[in-house]
Amino acid sequence: MNDSSTVPTTGVLLAGGAGTRLGLGPKALLPFRGRTLVEELAATLLDGGCREVVVVLGAGAAEVRRATKLDKYLVVDNPEWASGMAGSLRAGVAAAAEGHHVMVALVDQPGVTSGVVARLLAAHRDGRVTAAGYAEPPFEGGRTAKLRRGHPLIIDATLRAEAAEAAVGDAGARRFFKAHPGLVDVIDCSDLADGADVDTKDQLHLLGD
Repeated sequence: MNDSSTVPTTGVLLAGGAGTRLGLGPKALLPFRGRTLVEELAATLLDGGCREVVVVLGAGAAEVRRATKLDKYLVVDNPEWASGMAGSLRAGVAAAAEGHHVMVALVDQPGVTSGVVARLLAAHRDGRVTAAGYAEPPFEGGRTAKLRRGHPLIIDATLRAEAAEAAVGDAGARRFFKAHPGLVDVIDCSDLADGADVDTKDQLHLLGD
């Protein structure tokens, strides 16, 4: 069995969405901290401790390639991006170095930091899935909901092929997680990020000024 302390992790950044609800073109090209979301999030995965990063493009892939500097990363296209996240997940897992764990991240989560990445890498246990958890707002009366499982998440090297094969539509690997709930460790990252994503114009404030 692999020793998680020595098995490298490849970051897989899913950046293929068209951003239809947002109406501003591919989310990968949204401006963030002086560059684009795809550039910032790919760098975050690398800075947090991933050995290498695979960036999966889809909608507007040629435009994204022209407008960004992604030479440090392996960039692959998912021609079936319109059918949902599953195709991008499969493309990213297939491109990741053999024998590596994979950390799956979403390009529309600007709040993810290198600290979140590092915490998940440190917490990962052999043969398991390790996911970031974020606290929901308190219920009325002050009670706080349990952690909401989110991204990024690490899929162990021994599980990645099965998880990718089980992926369907826009649900990504949820079917795999539902079939194997006992394999998932949710790590509280609420002090570092809130797990929010940019889906609609009223969420553009997440990108700052």
